[in-house]
Amino acid sequence: MDFLFPLLILALLVPMFLGIRRQKKEMAKTTALQESLSVGDRILTTAGLHGTIVAMNDDTVDLEIAPGVITTWSRLVIREQIVDSPIEPGEPASDAAPDDHENGGDTAPRLTKD
Repeated sequence: MDFLFPLLILALLVPMFLGIRRQKKEMAKTTALQESLSVGDRILTTAGLHGTIVAMNDDTVDLEIAPGVITTWSRLVIREQIVDSPIEPGEPASDAAPDDHENGGDTAPRLTKD
C-alpha cells in the first residue's frame, strides 16, 4: 500500500513529460519551416489552402491562391511547404487516370442503376 501513491504519481508524470517533449519537437520543426520560407515557395495552410508566397512580413505572408488573387495570412497558419518532384520525360503523371477497360477504353465510366 505504501508504493501505490508513488506509482500513481509516476504513472501521471511520465505521459505528461513525453507529451511535452513531443510538443517541443513539433514546435521546433514548425519554427524551422517558417524561417526557411521565401517568396515563390508553394505552401499548404492549416485550413487546407494551397498557395504561392508572393510577399512576406514579420508576421504575415501574402499568398497567391489563383492567378491574380492574393490574400494575406498569418505566418502561423503555414502547415507545410509543398515540394514538386520533377517528372521524367516519358514517365506518366501520377494523377493520370488509369485506362477504364470495363467501359471500352478511354471513355468516362457510366453510372447504372441496378
